[in-house]
Amino acid sequence: MINMFEVNETNKMIEQENLDVRTITMGISLLDCVDSDLEACRGKVYDKITRMARDLVKTGEEISREYGIPIVNKRISVTPMALVGGAACKTPEDFVTLAETLDRAAHQVGVNFIGGYSALVSKGMTAADELLIRSIPQALAKTERVCSSVNLGSTKTGINMDAVRLMGTIVKETAELTKDRDSLGCAKLVVFCNAPDDNPFMAGAFHGVTEAEAIINVGVSGPGVVKYALEQVRGKNFEVLCETIKRTAFKITRVGQLVAQEASRRLGIPFGIVDLSLAPTPAVGDSVAEILEEIGLESVGAPGTTAALAMLNDQVKKGGVMASSYVGGLSGAFIPVSEDQGMIDAVNAGALTLEKLEAMTCVCSVGLDMIAIPGDTRDTTISGIIADEMAIGMVNQKTTAVRLIPVIGKGVGEVVEFGGLLGYAPIMPVNPFGCEAFVNRTGRIPAPIHSFKN
Repeated sequence: MINMFEVNETNKMIEQENLDVRTITMGISLLDCVDSDLEACRGKVYDKITRMARDLVKTGEEISREYGIPIVNKRISVTPMALVGGAACKTPEDFVTLAETLDRAAHQVGVNFIGGYSALVSKGMTAADELLIRSIPQALAKTERVCSSVNLGSTKTGINMDAVRLMGTIVKETAELTKDRDSLGCAKLVVFCNAPDDNPFMAGAFHGVTEAEAIINVGVSGPGVVKYALEQVRGKNFEVLCETIKRTAFKITRVGQLVAQEASRRLGIPFGIVDLSLAPTPAVGDSVAEILEEIGLESVGAPGTTAALAMLNDQVKKGGVMASSYVGGLSGAFIPVSEDQGMIDAVNAGALTLEKLEAMTCVCSVGLDMIAIPGDTRDTTISGIIADEMAIGMVNQKTTAVRLIPVIGKGVGEVVEFGGLLGYAPIMPVNPFGCEAFVNRTGRIPAPIHSFKN
């Protein structure tokens, strides 16, 4: 049981250390909206979302006021739309109309984002999957709140290299179609290996087919809280360090569970999971990089960074699991560049490179996240970076992701402003050597030997 004493204990964290509930995300199954008639399908999708989520924003605001806990975003995730629209959509343009329907529904209920314009193609693509993927650039250019994700690989199935190659092109096309906004469309597009079905964070949230009719998932974040706690044990040994992180993560997770249970009760929708992710923001003191530097690094990216991040991620997960029986999603530490002032400073100082970030993704919660690269980067190079990250996830049996932003018209040394929680980012250099012959091979990379567990 969660009591008011625990809530009161968090007041200082909220007021002084940037603790917040980053999102309440309602997952909604749209499988019953499938229809061979496109207009009928669109009508069912709109009606169900607006009916199920009509009180989501109001409920989040009420909980925030009553408990004094900032709830930054209210979001929706839906069944991957490649499944929902497969019977009705015969062209990429048909799928774009479904994206516009999602956007209209999101506007109607007032949520910040709606995720699930997605396809799951880790082993192969259906005709509908490919149509949706090819529609992504137009869909993200024509909508404001729609987020898109594509799962390209898994430990069990291997990596679909045909889809990896296609996604390199799709990322570039999305950048081109949104170049008037510094290629912002790419900030709403992520590719995964081992994508979880219950992730509440955007851009990768979708409502998995194994989930209930509707579900409430909460994402809670507190890099500033962890940093403050570590400042109190500066110079202590690793045992003290780890215990401090774990106890702090426990407290943060309890706040998330309280919000999730309250939202679930008030909306009459089952509680799913709490995602405890140290997700930074551009705000001062809300940085994962600063946590790593408090642990003992001169700058994130220095030797020891991967080890420090591995320890942080593990202790966060252990603290979360102690606090709630239903920890899920992507729980751990995020390392986005544009959303973390400490990461930006490290890039500008020359301490942090794309290659070091890739190494760090072996032990973080997600992967290469919100990284701006030159707009003239070849699409095959983007596919190669995606393939590398998919391989890390496949072999290590973890979720990995890529959210790259090739900023059309800008190059290394320039800065791109995204605004809000997306922050700003320096354009990072990319290895200039090519991989065309590799990514242009067709087929898939088979699953690793340790995937055979039946």
